[in-house]
Amino acid sequence: MTVRLVLDVQRTFAGGSSIHVRLDEPLVPGEVLVLFGPSGAGKSTVLRAVAGLDRPDGGAIRFDGETWFDAAAGVHVPPQRRRVGFLFQDLALFPHLSVEGNVGFGLGHLVREDRRDRVGETARMLRVEELLGRRTGTLSGGERQRVALARALAPRPRLLLLDEPLSALDAPLRESLRGELGALLRRLGIPSIVVTHDRTEALALGSRIAVLAGGAVRQVGRVEEVFGAPVDLEVARVVGTENVIPVRVVSREEGLVIVEAGPARLVSVDPGGLPGEAFACIRAEEVVLEGAPAGATSARNHLRGKVIRLVNEGPLVRVTLDCGFPLVALVTRSGARDLGLAPGREVSALVKAPAVRLVPRG
Repeated sequence: MTVRLVLDVQRTFAGGSSIHVRLDEPLVPGEVLVLFGPSGAGKSTVLRAVAGLDRPDGGAIRFDGETWFDAAAGVHVPPQRRRVGFLFQDLALFPHLSVEGNVGFGLGHLVREDRRDRVGETARMLRVEELLGRRTGTLSGGERQRVALARALAPRPRLLLLDEPLSALDAPLRESLRGELGALLRRLGIPSIVVTHDRTEALALGSRIAVLAGGAVRQVGRVEEVFGAPVDLEVARVVGTENVIPVRVVSREEGLVIVEAGPARLVSVDPGGLPGEAFACIRAEEVVLEGAPAGATSARNHLRGKVIRLVNEGPLVRVTLDCGFPLVALVTRSGARDLGLAPGREVSALVKAPAVRLVPRG
């Protein structure tokens, strides 16, 4: 059953910085809402306020029609009454307890037999039943994460909160567990909120996303929509849009708009209401490279460019071109090799009109 989370979290920190985060979102069982943004944007502060671990300076928090916090009314429901599961960034396992003791930590309200059954049931679901007798200090990073998640799930929370759930793991393990965690969250059928600043993590785990910047929510929507169509320059920068190009509107016709970017012209879908100056936002993966000149294609934008720089990024290569303005593309390593990409090489960059997202320069 879909529930609703309504937030109005106000907090001022030492040094004078502050946040004021407003959010009104449906939370669907099995779907994940990602709070995304740079360090200092207020993501973890909001998460801890929802859990009841921190008390905001003002505002209100409501979940499924219940008021968990209301500064004006003096309401602050304690964490244990909110029935929220929380996975801490550092996992925060108790070193003096076994895995069984950690998983059963929040089950003191159950009689011994029921507690043992619940621990066993949760351990099997997270595939840690073979670890129940071990101390947490003997566990690998992946095992520690699964035990911490089992501890958060054992009390059967109504809402699951995860604060940078993969950041404590090394890169190879983080990559291998990303898909596993996403599949598990979808299977659990519990509304979940994940805090992350990692774009790959947000795309892998999230169903919907709220982008925080400057202490406020700047855009909310389906993950793929927000990453593909940022509403303004700030969101484009936060979600990591590689190409943010100053442009000037030249003309409009049949739902399209033509803009100038230095000596080049770009065609985009007309968003309407755009002033004379704007930014064209293009994701690097939307730029297709071909040998110059390019063959027939449905792409409206054909740009001649010269390779300036190549950077290997695992299976991909980040290619920076000079097209009269800097343009970044991502290609596979085999694709770069087939094209003979090297500094000074001339290529054609192809971009479809819908991939050019225009946002006001102001």
